[in-house]
Amino acid sequence: MKVRLAPSILSADPTSLLQAVRLVEDLGADLIHVDIMDGHYVPNLTFGPGLVSALKKKTALPIDVHLMVSDPSRLVPLFLKAGADWISIHLEASTHLQADLQQIKDAGKKAGLALNPGTSLLLLNEILPELDFVLLMCVNPGWGSQALLPACSGKIRRMSRWLKGQNLDIPLAVDGGVKAENIEGLVRDGADVLVVGSAVFSSPDPGEAFRKIKQAAERGQKP
Repeated sequence: MKVRLAPSILSADPTSLLQAVRLVEDLGADLIHVDIMDGHYVPNLTFGPGLVSALKKKTALPIDVHLMVSDPSRLVPLFLKAGADWISIHLEASTHLQADLQQIKDAGKKAGLALNPGTSLLLLNEILPELDFVLLMCVNPGWGSQALLPACSGKIRRMSRWLKGQNLDIPLAVDGGVKAENIEGLVRDGADVLVVGSAVFSSPDPGEAFRKIKQAAERGQKP
């Protein structure tokens, strides 16, 4: 499975989001990651479906929406209508996982489940075959620019082995603290989709930062 990079615009200059998207699109990004926070499930407030709708008109890249919200069943329809291509909800926040995931799948979009760092992989046991992707958080959600938690590597390796053991050809995404210095190792651990935010957009030269991250990810795929 080809490793994909999903730049998160949470860390981009809010007055220049379109320029940020066009920059990483031109440099070979695979998805645009949009973090949605409701001020309840996590303390921060970020974007809404209006931004997703606007981005959809300006980029050919798939829009990857990460819903860090308390009641995903209420918001999923809004983001589907806005044009989201991938939508992940939090296992910890959903009361009826199958129903929430099914409304995404019924719309022909990719449905994923996000897990916080302290959430056991075992909770995926009954739902794993129904997922289009898994998103492992390597920081506690709510804020950008956090450092990757050391236990994340082992969790990625366990999840990757589980997916292979079940013959499930679905991407394993990783979000939080991903940067040029650790991305090669994360890919070797089994990550297929890497969400990168502050490592790109907080850099003095976002373009050069993205190139270095892309090169490091490609090295991680080499035997």
